[in-house]
Amino acid sequence: MSENYKRNPNIECRVCKKEIYRRPIEIQRGSGKVFCSQACYGFSCRKEKPCTICGSPILASFNKKTCSRKCANQQRLGMRYKMGWPTKNKVKTQRSLKVRLAKRRGKTCERCEYGNYKILHVHHKDRDRKNNELDNLELICPNCHAEEHYSKE
Repeated sequence: MSENYKRNPNIECRVCKKEIYRRPIEIQRGSGKVFCSQACYGFSCRKEKPCTICGSPILASFNKKTCSRKCANQQRLGMRYKMGWPTKNKVKTQRSLKVRLAKRRGKTCERCEYGNYKILHVHHKDRDRKNNELDNLELICPNCHAEEHYSKE
């Protein structure tokens, strides 16, 4: 490029403050926000917020609260999980009942001898879910369980 066509800078980049030339209409269209490169434009579009622990900037779009694993561990110090949970977890109790029954009576259906332990159900003979005495419980397959509850014999 020859010296005759070189333009004098008329504005500076909003990010890096480098002096650049832009046509007046481009400056007007951008309301005075001009950038020297794509990188500077991208940098200006970043939305950052401070880390809750150390204050270093992190991208706001990822819903993060901390900048690193170290800060996350520091933030979690003293947190008490499981506070306010019910004292008895129904799922855990049902699972433990199934395990206890399987140890005593085997891992098959007590009515039809079906052998897939994963799908067996715990059935209460007196239909009272709170009565978890072992002599009141049966380990049966879903077919036998449905037959017990829904057949009209």
